[in-house]
Amino acid sequence: MYNVLANAIVLAHLLFITFVICGGLLVIRWPPLAVVHLPAAVWGAVVEIFGWICPLTPLENHFRLLAGNNSYSGDFIARYLLPVIYPENLTATMQQVFGGFVIIINLIFYTIAIQKLQSRRHR
Repeated sequence: MYNVLANAIVLAHLLFITFVICGGLLVIRWPPLAVVHLPAAVWGAVVEIFGWICPLTPLENHFRLLAGNNSYSGDFIARYLLPVIYPENLTATMQQVFGGFVIIINLIFYTIAIQKLQSRRHR
């Protein structure tokens, strides 16, 4: 059961990261989603830029320890999703670049969303 919980947290983590990076695309289509996405994107960028640990990581590790595991071998999530979320040799500089990427990509998405809203108002 603890492995299932740990894997669910990894999946939620990946979905959150995807939402942080790509959620601005959804905001272009559904502007009210910005109320949820903008805080998530700010949190994601801040965590990366300052090298903080996301609260999901210790929670996942806690469940892995309760399951008696200390490795990620054997299942789809461990084999394919964990390297995306926790790349090897991750440095503080790389994290800052990722945080900057989150900011830049979301500035682009929000600029498009704002322009789309303004064009709707002018019609």
